[in-house]
Amino acid sequence: MTENTQQSNHSAPELPTQYTPADVEGPLYERWVERGYFEADEKSEKPPYTIVIPPPNVTGSLHLGHAFEHTLIDALTRRKRMQGYETLWQPGMDHAGIATQNVVERELAKEGVSRHDLGREAFVERVWQWKSESGGQISGQMRRLGDGVAWSRERFTMDEGLSKAVQTIFKRLYDDELIYRAERIINWCPRCLTAISDIEVEYQDDDGELVSIRYGEGDASIVVATTRAETMLGDTAVAVHPEDERYAHLVGTEIELPLTGRRIPVVADEHVDPEFGTGAVKVTPAHDPNDFEIGRRHNLANLAVLDERGIITAHGPFQGLDRFEARSAIVGALRAEGRIVSEKRPYTHSVGHCSRCKTTIEPRLSMQWWVKVGPLAKAAGDAVRDGKVAIHPKEMESRYFGWVDNLHDWCISRQLWWGHRIPVWYGPNGEVVCVGPDEEPPTGEGWHQDTDVLDTWFSSGLWPFSTLGWPEQTPSVEKFYPNSVLVTGYDILFFWVARMMMFGLYAMDGTPPFHTIALHGMVRDQFGKKMSKSFGNAVNPLDWMDAYGSDAVRFTLARGANPGVDVPIGEDWVQGSRNFANKIWNATRFALMNGATVEGELPPAEQLSATDRWILSRLNSVVAEVDAYYDDYQFAKLSDTLFHFAWDEVFDWYVELSKTTFMAGGPAAEASRRVLGEVLDVTLRLLHPIVPFVTETLWTTLTGGESLVIADWPKDSGFRDAAAEREIETVQRVVTEVRRFRSDQGLQPGQKVPAQLDLSGTALAAHEAAMRSLLRLQPAGEGFHATASLPVAGATVALDLSGAIDVEAERKRLTKDLGAAEKEKAQATAKLGNEAFLAKAPEKVVDKIRGRLEAAEADIVRITAQLAALPKA
Repeated sequence: MTENTQQSNHSAPELPTQYTPADVEGPLYERWVERGYFEADEKSEKPPYTIVIPPPNVTGSLHLGHAFEHTLIDALTRRKRMQGYETLWQPGMDHAGIATQNVVERELAKEGVSRHDLGREAFVERVWQWKSESGGQISGQMRRLGDGVAWSRERFTMDEGLSKAVQTIFKRLYDDELIYRAERIINWCPRCLTAISDIEVEYQDDDGELVSIRYGEGDASIVVATTRAETMLGDTAVAVHPEDERYAHLVGTEIELPLTGRRIPVVADEHVDPEFGTGAVKVTPAHDPNDFEIGRRHNLANLAVLDERGIITAHGPFQGLDRFEARSAIVGALRAEGRIVSEKRPYTHSVGHCSRCKTTIEPRLSMQWWVKVGPLAKAAGDAVRDGKVAIHPKEMESRYFGWVDNLHDWCISRQLWWGHRIPVWYGPNGEVVCVGPDEEPPTGEGWHQDTDVLDTWFSSGLWPFSTLGWPEQTPSVEKFYPNSVLVTGYDILFFWVARMMMFGLYAMDGTPPFHTIALHGMVRDQFGKKMSKSFGNAVNPLDWMDAYGSDAVRFTLARGANPGVDVPIGEDWVQGSRNFANKIWNATRFALMNGATVEGELPPAEQLSATDRWILSRLNSVVAEVDAYYDDYQFAKLSDTLFHFAWDEVFDWYVELSKTTFMAGGPAAEASRRVLGEVLDVTLRLLHPIVPFVTETLWTTLTGGESLVIADWPKDSGFRDAAAEREIETVQRVVTEVRRFRSDQGLQPGQKVPAQLDLSGTALAAHEAAMRSLLRLQPAGEGFHATASLPVAGATVALDLSGAIDVEAERKRLTKDLGAAEKEKAQATAKLGNEAFLAKAPEKVVDKIRGRLEAAEADIVRITAQLAALPKA
């Protein structure tokens, strides 16, 4: 089951009576790091296993989503390391352009200084200073969680090597005409003063107003509706559907645009929905992405009326007004002219906001740099269709294809100072030169570099290979590319994952960046609600780690991790996981006190008791189950399997069944001590990837081994003993039934009663002492009078309850319960016998009543048996 265990000759090792995570976790983690357990050697002949960390922002701190994702990755890498793989979990951080620039600008504002006061070079230097002093606090928090990353390989998306990778791929894409510069509509933040990506836009329902405005006069008038009345100043057309007969007479004519004195054409475009509103839409190509496309199709002018700060630039009385001030002013002016047909307020609609500063986003026509994603996206889609890359769970494939098959060109330029500056120089006579990393930029009068920087996703899209030293063909690239698996949330499937796929296939000669994409869900509160500071339900995982230990947080997160499904989590669940860690501790401590050992070979099966053979058989089955679940990324199922095996089968049954054997001593006890040591050894190994701290402490104490981090992963030896499993299942059934009867009779768990056990004709005789111990049954002495007799699984347990319970009170209680169960049965039977009810009732309701009938019938059988078992008056 396991290969040779590192051990030393030690006897009766002792553990503290209680497990205190705070005393163990920090020093233990530092010992792992100091010994280099998490480092990866590209010269190793072991097979590689590579996972990159989704790089957290340098401004960030550990939140519950990080803790969840890191727990899953750490579990995978710890297991693979134990299986003999050269395992690399690549750490690092993202420079987070907008977020970091905002942080440093706020720091400067406290000093009464702006970045413009400093100038670009000094500001960038200030950002680097902030990073060295305050950035990257999440690294220390990852240590708290137990992340087994190769710290010596930590990378930063702005470090020298990654900057070279960015410049290299930009140059290649540019030379292949896959990067170009063009004027298009982008998401613009008037506060951050930059274009932002789709993922940096947060949509929320805002209360606004929907205003219907009449353009033109009489029969030559059209009513359009808008939530952004201020943009009408930039209208250059009104569009209707080509087949809309209401407006056929106006197509090709011009109507007057109110307040401006301009006349604009009426155009026919199939984009317009004739069933929505009036069937006519105002067209503002410079301030709306759909209008921009209509404008391109009809050669309309692009008239910008808002500047970069959202201030009206159109000539007239509204010039200089903020966009929201202008909105109400323009509506007022239109109302005064009798142009307002209707006003609806509040009008709730979805509005985009900058995820960094919460400012309302403004669609804006702007000259930007773009990636032509068509061929890149096709390759990314084909890699999954052709089976080069597997998406897990498979049902997420459709979402992936829905994105990559419909990608628009990607705006990659940002109007920031912090980030990878676009490596393009402009000359005095209109020259444009893209400079590679080993090329000298042009110099001389009139030459200057583009002032924009690249979208953060551009550099993070190179993460699987830039972190390994690409564009150089380094030993690390040779060894660890492609990655084995990417573990990430389904929420960034479209953004980060798609970009890594496109860049990896392009840069690495058609080799995708990973073999498998394992998608997980989002962490939510115990009611399934999104966690948010504004909702008041956000949780700092460090608080839970302080209170319950990192293992408890990790186990709770893993136990909720079904592929691609959101994970609800509450503090009481973390408390339950803390109790599980304590259970492991206490049970192992008891085992050590009773001589459990890993020294020497396991006795052959024929020398073992049925109890020993049962637990070894179950142990091997669990090893096989856990392996299968790991390979299928079923973290919840493998965690649940280990929880119930460890708590129920090992600690609650095997340990308890073995106590009488240990007390009796002799060869049987020695064999069971070795079996118990084996079971604990393997169980701790299986649990280690998810709960590394408590298992490491217990395992090294039990075995004397150096560390579980480098121990061998358990293997299924193939040993199965169906007969022993059936025998112990029978013991469990008898014990469970008698315990239930005792509880039903009102006996206290520790209350002892005399009993006779008739085990003739069964395989239970060898377990009588253990069963009596578990059931608190005394031998039947003189004067024994059987007042209750329980036939279970071929055995009979006769109990003398005289003096132990109030028989008459118990009979009254049971009779009352029986009456209630019979009434419930009658009501359910009547409903299920009513054809009219069955014809109308939903299937779920009918199924619920069938369940009530089954439960009532089971209660009647149980209570009747309890009444029959009561002592006679």
